Amino acid sequence: MEIWKRFRKWGGIPTGITQNVKDFLASKEIENIFDNSDFVYMLNQGAEDRDILAQKLNISQHQIKYVTNVGQGEGLIFFGDIVQPFVDRFPKDTVMYSLLTTKPAETKTETESENERTSNMASD
Repeated sequence: MEIWKRFRKWGGIPTGITQNVKDFLASKEIENIFDNSDFVYMLNQGAEDRDILAQKLNISQHQIKYVTNVGQGEGLIFFGDIVQPFVDRFPKDTVMYSLLTTKPAETKTETESENERTSNMASD
């Protein structure tokens, strides 16, 4: 908690990520961190987590629809008093996507990448 506060005081941007908000907020110290966060990026949420977020961030029932049974890359951005829905259709055929994906089936091992580079060089 102290590091979080100090980073913000010094102009830093501390960042946290969690899968389940209810687990995250079980600790009073962590709840304080959440309460002192100006930016929250929300994707699809389970019912309990949605209710917690709606209450903590004062999100309307209309707005909470954007994190209810939505597709990949869809959700809400909460920034101060602003709540903005978004849809992010990141192109899958890019180097950036291959570096950022968290889907195990879409990640390449170092050996696979090297074999692909070698194969491409041989065909040139």
